[in-house]
Amino acid sequence: MRETEAYGPEERAAVLERQRTLKMARSAHAYVRGNTLKFYEWLDGLSRGTLPEGPPVWICGDCHLGNLGPLAGADGRVDIQVRDLDQTVIGNPTHDLVRLGLSLASAARGSNLPGIVTARMLEEMVRGYALGLGTAESGEAPPEPDVVRVVRRRALGRHWKHLARERLKDVEPSIPLGRKFWALGGDERAVLHDLFRGEEVRRLVLTLNGRSEAAGLRLIDAAYWMKGCSSLGFLRYAALVRIEEPEGKRCLALVDLKEAVAPAAPAAPGAAMPADPAERVVAGARSLSPNLGERMLPVQVLGKPVVMRELLPQDLKLDVDQFSREEAVRAAHYLAYVVGKAHGRQMDEAARADWRAEVMRDLRGAERAPSWLWSSVVELAGRHEVGYLQHCRLHAGREAA
Repeated sequence: MRETEAYGPEERAAVLERQRTLKMARSAHAYVRGNTLKFYEWLDGLSRGTLPEGPPVWICGDCHLGNLGPLAGADGRVDIQVRDLDQTVIGNPTHDLVRLGLSLASAARGSNLPGIVTARMLEEMVRGYALGLGTAESGEAPPEPDVVRVVRRRALGRHWKHLARERLKDVEPSIPLGRKFWALGGDERAVLHDLFRGEEVRRLVLTLNGRSEAAGLRLIDAAYWMKGCSSLGFLRYAALVRIEEPEGKRCLALVDLKEAVAPAAPAAPGAAMPADPAERVVAGARSLSPNLGERMLPVQVLGKPVVMRELLPQDLKLDVDQFSREEAVRAAHYLAYVVGKAHGRQMDEAARADWRAEVMRDLRGAERAPSWLWSSVVELAGRHEVGYLQHCRLHAGREAA
């Protein structure tokens, strides 16, 4: 791979598409996480009334396991919240529950856990979600499962040097070009330099962690960032910024710029949302994940809507390689609690109580998940398994050719 010569648009798109294909072929769980469109194709085929209709609120729209994790707020506080809002819309909160259930079921299958564990996970999901709705404004969270506790401890102990080692490989003020970071074209570099001279961008970066409003801000390096799966093929940049305090103190910040596109997630009828995709993502983040939303800014880059946010060392995702039986059930309860709290903080007390009763209705007198959740996850798991095998077969054929 060339390290100093910039890819042209068509060449870059071809490389990115191949990388996306490779990522999705790694495992069935990776395929589930990377194929949001298949989920919404299934959803489009459902007749109205198949799933419960909750109060229209901002939803994640792509609420899988990897999109939950520790996030630091502007004041340094770390909470477990929704990390990725590319698909956020004002919609039916049930869609987030089904998407999370599918992700957890896929992770359980990848851990070779028996089907009864998946059944228990979905049951505990509903209980955890209902608990989150009831404590949207206050109350103690349930005990954190090990998968959450471990990543939170890592987050709390991280500083800039950890982020630099992972993303930049060195603490020197430059972005190393290679497999993940690619050289920019002249137009891209010029546009980013102009962007970081803007007052709104300056205010966004300087609001974090008590930085002085009088500090200077300067872009010192930038690169195209080959990252994620759903974002491959769209604009994605990493920008390294130097902050110079009035007393002479200097520090660095790493800023992520990600193109926002139209969502696949369906919005509720009549929902009033920003027409600009970047503004929509930021609005959804501020409702669902305050720690993240207060650190985001919608901007324009090369005529396209882009969401800007500074990356903090504490921002980590939950990456689960293997679940034990007990851990899988605890994780399902806790992560659904996080989602319930995010949904519930947007509802008034009466709406929360009514929606909680509706979600819990099928659990009364029966120790099993509601039929709508169970049947949805089972059908989706089957569709994704078939899709994954077809994807791998097609990919293997292309590689051989």
